[in-house]
Amino acid sequence: MSTMQDTERDTLRRFLFEHAPIRGEAVRLDASWRAILERHDYPPVVRDVLGEMMAACALLSSTLKFQGTLTMQIQGNGPVSLMVMEATSERTLRGMAQWDETRLGSGGVRELLGDGILVITIDPAQGKERYQGVVEIRGESLAASLEHYLAHSEQLDTRLWLAADDQVAAGLLLQRLPGEMNEEERETWERAGILAHTLTAQELRDLSGMEVIHRLFHEEDLRVFDPEPVAFRCSCSRERVSDMLRRLGRDEVRDIIEEQGAISVTCEFCLHHYRFDRVDAEQLFADYMHTDTAGKPH
Repeated sequence: MSTMQDTERDTLRRFLFEHAPIRGEAVRLDASWRAILERHDYPPVVRDVLGEMMAACALLSSTLKFQGTLTMQIQGNGPVSLMVMEATSERTLRGMAQWDETRLGSGGVRELLGDGILVITIDPAQGKERYQGVVEIRGESLAASLEHYLAHSEQLDTRLWLAADDQVAAGLLLQRLPGEMNEEERETWERAGILAHTLTAQELRDLSGMEVIHRLFHEEDLRVFDPEPVAFRCSCSRERVSDMLRRLGRDEVRDIIEEQGAISVTCEFCLHHYRFDRVDAEQLFADYMHTDTAGKPH
């Protein structure tokens, strides 16, 4: 018989407290998370933090009220020098990490990243203004660093619970909406946080979003929305690589091909391989030179 986990794989569930300015979300990523792991052989300590980052990025991107992307990036001087996760308003995700195998230990996030920064970039489509926030890595978990970011950069009181393994990445978010709370609403906020703290990492990985919400808040007056599907999708394309090569310039591209015979580019997110030989490269610049300023061929 089908279980709720079966019907709520790779989904985001939003919910609201009816009588308090509190919103929440639960996310469970199954096939979308494993699609990343199929492309990269991450050590468990790196894998689990990247999975938590994927869940967090899905949760935060659901607040986007426009077409665009939210990119979460961690840069550090520890064994992991870079982690990137990108989420779109279409509920697609992609991510990657760079690490030094020789320096890996078994410690937590601070040991893994060292002294680092957390950067969140919101990039709306259609030429709207890009926003970027930067904070130092704080606490002993990714959730703690994100809570610090949201409190100081966005002035949003937020609580996050994240968990990941080699099969599932999952997360829960509670957030106070802007505005003053009365005494009863503050009590609801405190109670919600206490209830959520009873959730174990194992439960977060094992339960569906709806089951997490019911497990914690079945005695609260909630409005729970329909689940939204989430999927892995990489935005790389041959055209994007072509644009990058055009920016290098004809002479630079010719020199690389003269030395190497062809230009090979591999996407760091999905590992898709793009190859440009001499004919391909000449065609790139022939097309470019025959395009007017409006972007239309002559």
